[in-house]
Amino acid sequence: MTQQATPARPAPRGKLRRVLPLLITLWLVLEIWLLIQVASVLGGFGVLLLLAGGVLLGGWLIKRAGRRALSAAIDQTRDPRPRQVQTGTSLTVLAGLLLIIPGFLSDVLALTLLFPPTRALWRAGGRRLAGTALRSTSPAGAAPFADAVRLQEQLRIHRPDGKLIQGEVVEPGQGPRDPQGPDLEYRPPIAG
Repeated sequence: MTQQATPARPAPRGKLRRVLPLLITLWLVLEIWLLIQVASVLGGFGVLLLLAGGVLLGGWLIKRAGRRALSAAIDQTRDPRPRQVQTGTSLTVLAGLLLIIPGFLSDVLALTLLFPPTRALWRAGGRRLAGTALRSTSPAGAAPFADAVRLQEQLRIHRPDGKLIQGEVVEPGQGPRDPQGPDLEYRPPIAG
């Protein structure tokens, strides 16, 4: 009798990865049901007008957020003191994208991202999520979101003015130079 090799078990999936397809399916079913309900009241042309209005409003919001971010970046270059400029661009762009997506449930979610009281709640939840991701003890590469948040924190801490100068600290007498004479060795330029 020969022994058969047992196949290796795949790595366990996270809870969100198991539930996410179900949540997306549920979201789509609710969007379609809501579209049908609104169409039965307003008619197909009314729903089409509402969806087109959502697309136009979403595009306008994204354009406005882009202009605001550009003017903040220009102001930052004029006055390069390290400070955090609060433009609210990311939530506005997300709201614009949700308005562009056809459906009324996504439009309601977009409106909660735009109004100041609920916007503050979303911002606090995002900060809490980012803080949790930063405190996670997962190794690098295991949690992509945590890696992205850590990288953003490092960039903000180490590059407040956006400039980066690569170099190496060399203690006198311990580096490649001889204390009695200059360094005459060829060193290629740093490619950047």
